[in-house]
Amino acid sequence: MANQVMGLGTSWNLPNYAGELFAADATQTPLLSMTGGLTGGRQTDNLEFPTAVLYDYPEAEQPEISEQESATAPQARQAVTAQETNVVQIHQEVIDLSYVALSNRHRMSGLNTAGQEPVYEDERLFQMRHKLIKVARDVEHSFINGTYLKSASASEANRTRGLLELTQDHVSFNVGGEALTGDMLRQLYRAMADAGAYFNDMVMFLPAYQKQQLTEIYAQQMGMNLPLTRQIGGVNITQVETDFFHMGIVWNRFVPADTVLIVDVAHVAPVFQVVPGKGVLFTEELAKTGAAERLQLFGQIGLAHGAGFLHGSIRGLRHG
Repeated sequence: MANQVMGLGTSWNLPNYAGELFAADATQTPLLSMTGGLTGGRQTDNLEFPTAVLYDYPEAEQPEISEQESATAPQARQAVTAQETNVVQIHQEVIDLSYVALSNRHRMSGLNTAGQEPVYEDERLFQMRHKLIKVARDVEHSFINGTYLKSASASEANRTRGLLELTQDHVSFNVGGEALTGDMLRQLYRAMADAGAYFNDMVMFLPAYQKQQLTEIYAQQMGMNLPLTRQIGGVNITQVETDFFHMGIVWNRFVPADTVLIVDVAHVAPVFQVVPGKGVLFTEELAKTGAAERLQLFGQIGLAHGAGFLHGSIRGLRHG
């Protein structure tokens, strides 16, 4: 797997080869894609933004008011609201390329055969695409695994709260290394219903091992061991109908191996803080000090996740 070059990129440390270009790491970011991507979502002009304003009702009860008591109005009671918030975090990447590296567009390293073309024509565009995907991967990771911190000074970094941390404070089970079962899933569905989840647009995100476990659970439950034809075998569960909601099933490499995460994506969105005159995720040239181009990619991005009771998770699952 290729390494990263720190500092100035030159024609010697950024080789260009012939052949098909492959990324060595995961580039799919399904949660971010479903909720607006790096070009959608919401905007803010404050590093801290509201994620939910909560209120509740007293426990339902049968009233017991006599005719005589009703002649005098009871003491007034008002509902009180509470605000929950999250923060944006800084994403910043720099590209530093020498003029010589930019000039050697058709100089190729490694094995070359007559008629072959370099895998990319423009080093700057390749590096910029690489940075954008890196930011998307970092955002996906943060939206799932991020731990919250609101900075108290300029020397402290804001960190946006991710969905797993959010669910741990609301609807989440740690099963201590046991394998995923149908009973665990039904318990989670029921707990979310009891907590008041809206169930508007439910999606379960799973890592590879748990995705296979889920397919096995539902395939056995529904007697789907036989293929529909003699030419096609196997089962892939992509949707589940529960007692409370209909849910999509999505494999997500950024969910921890021991975790299942259920998200109401109707209430989730990326939030971008605007830099006046520049935008929300932008590139700009940095000061020149010689024969090189220096560009930076800058954005401030956080997660609007709605109320915690909308989502749920199972943690501590066996994963191998």
